[in-house]
Amino acid sequence: MAESRRPQPYQPGAVSLFFVVKAGVFAVGFWTWLLVLVLRTDAATGAHVLAATGAITTTLVAVVLGARMALQHNAAVRHAETKKLLVDISWNAFTAAGNADSSGKVVPFPSSPVEDDRAMRHIGDRVSVFDRSGSRDRGGNTDRRR
Repeated sequence: MAESRRPQPYQPGAVSLFFVVKAGVFAVGFWTWLLVLVLRTDAATGAHVLAATGAITTTLVAVVLGARMALQHNAAVRHAETKKLLVDISWNAFTAAGNADSSGKVVPFPSSPVEDDRAMRHIGDRVSVFDRSGSRDRGGNTDRRR
């Protein structure tokens, strides 16, 4: 049987990798420039500050973009696994229902609460077996004596 080809899940690819590599190249350039400035001159100038700022900034950007790309990749893998697991669960439930030996009675889920006297009573209320109305006499009956 031919292998079914499922669509590949979203995974950060060439665009994210491009920006990570670009930030890395700029960071290497700034660090090299800073190293050359430090080795050639004795006093710190504005160029040193600019090179150091660029080196630190581009290094941090490269690290943050790389971490974001790794997190997106892991989230995409987890999402794909979850979707596959849900499909497997639903498929197994479907086949288990189809392979059942006896056809069970399907009980529909109630759409509205039942409007019955017994459902509206509190636990402490007592109702006589012979009283079909479901209501208690709350003291208006003067024929009964205690």
